[in-house]
Amino acid sequence: MAAIALVRLTRDRATWLIYLQLGIFATYLYGLSAALPLLRIDQGVSQTVAGLHGTSMAVGGILTGLALPWLTRRIGRRAVTWTGLAGVNVGVMLVMLGDALPVTLLGYGIASGMGSITLYAGMAALDDHHGPAGAAAISEANAVGVTVGIGASFVISFAAQSALGWRAALLMTPILTALLALAMGRVWIPERESTGVPTGPAAKARFSRRFYVAAAVLFCCVALEFCFNLWAAKLVADRTGLSAAMAAIGLTAFTAGLAAGRFAGARLALWMAPTTLFVCALALTAAGWAVFWLSEEPVLSYAGLAVSGLGASLHFPLALSRVLAASDGRADQATATASVFSSVAVGVGPFLLGALGDAFGTHQAFLMVPALIGLAVGGILAGSGRHAGAHAPAGG
Repeated sequence: MAAIALVRLTRDRATWLIYLQLGIFATYLYGLSAALPLLRIDQGVSQTVAGLHGTSMAVGGILTGLALPWLTRRIGRRAVTWTGLAGVNVGVMLVMLGDALPVTLLGYGIASGMGSITLYAGMAALDDHHGPAGAAAISEANAVGVTVGIGASFVISFAAQSALGWRAALLMTPILTALLALAMGRVWIPERESTGVPTGPAAKARFSRRFYVAAAVLFCCVALEFCFNLWAAKLVADRTGLSAAMAAIGLTAFTAGLAAGRFAGARLALWMAPTTLFVCALALTAAGWAVFWLSEEPVLSYAGLAVSGLGASLHFPLALSRVLAASDGRADQATATASVFSSVAVGVGPFLLGALGDAFGTHQAFLMVPALIGLAVGGILAGSGRHAGAHAPAGG
């Protein structure tokens, strides 16, 4: 524990740039997530068809994830993060201006794919830049993103109840992108690190079984988080009788829990072993899910979502840290692979829940969440033997 206490996280301007880039990424992610139930109503489609937006997000993320190592090698992480943000804005504007299902599907896919390269290039840069404190920086970056996400989901809900309509709220993404480019466009990590993209025989080397177990845990965690992101508001509306616009506040409660947990996550990891912390976080999410799933009262539903978010706050940072720790120093290849696993999870999880919702009702479909939690715990325990000390100083 003494060695852990010596680790410090230095937040320089380059670190804050990545944090704020991920904040803008969050306006797309949580904005379009909160907008999906409203978009479904506008388009008059079933839950299964609406769930295709998650599938489109997955396809976009898979394609850019496969291209990320090559793209990083060609233009560097700095250009990748800004290119990704530019693409996010293209996707968001398509959703804002388009009514037809093919247009909105394309918008969700472009925003997701381009957002993924900003997210994962930024994560790799933080991990390299901060060394032993890399996972703490990743946790804090996600905390900043989720904090912005709280505002994004609230703005969508508020705009949906106003004369402007929910689509006008999507303008926050291009506006914030322009402001950040003007304020910090020249900032980047000093003495830029190697991208870590190997060439020759090293590029063909396979990752270990432990790496893929860690990636499978990441898959489960991302799938369950997106099930909450895309369908929790629908279940709140079904169980409580609230309008879709008011039920969208449930996503704000979930993201509030995410933000609180991620800001505290790095500190908690200094006192708990990463494996223990991860399992406890999954157990807390399960407890919050139970309250949310059983409740028919808005206040209890929101409370359950907040607790679920508090637990889920540590899932992605800890899961990604395990993936990086098992990558043998190949950060960019590892984050690209993580992007593919995460993108498949974004497509499979919400789509399957939507299809089950059409067949059995959203309430029964949400039993997917404890099933995913159980699989994640099994994967953590299966891969914890050799991982227990990895990234321990940085925590979640």
